[in-house]
Amino acid sequence: MQMTAVASPPDSAEDAQRPTPLWVLAALGVLSSAALTGACWMAGHVHADATLQTAARFFHVAALVVGLGAVLAVDWFAALWLLGRRRLADILNTANTLQIPIWGGLAGLLVTGLFLSPDMESPLTLTKLGLVLAITLNGLYAHWLGQRLERYRDADVPVRLLVQSGVAATISQTGWWGACLIGFLNSQS
Repeated sequence: MQMTAVASPPDSAEDAQRPTPLWVLAALGVLSSAALTGACWMAGHVHADATLQTAARFFHVAALVVGLGAVLAVDWFAALWLLGRRRLADILNTANTLQIPIWGGLAGLLVTGLFLSPDMESPLTLTKLGLVLAITLNGLYAHWLGQRLERYRDADVPVRLLVQSGVAATISQTGWWGACLIGFLNSQS
């Protein structure tokens, strides 16, 4: 007779929504940093022909549209919440729903960037890579922050969490738009 383990339901709603442990987020931060470093190294060793570069450029822009578009939606709902025009639950639901497009867009940018022959000695390119790392680590922080905000869905949010949310949104917008601007400037040269 074969025994099959069945997961028991959580004891409470709180158990069902346990926050991601900090060590997991820290490990993801280290892995993300290593992936970006590896992509930078690989970009110097990948020599794409013109057709592959053209395809990579198209998919790079598509990944940017998906990732930045999702980030803009989350931050727009957050701004409306801060103005009292949306509930905290709206922003949390939006952020949870759009995590896959945000992270998928970021991953798409990383992979397609391998084939765009980035100039790894250019200060602009290095700044862009720093911004990409910042938005990646900030995204992990925003995930952690969102889980902290969950307990305030129907209550007043402490000022500390409001400030942290504003800082995370500012880093996000600065990073995404800064990387876009540098990408545009690099494409002109």
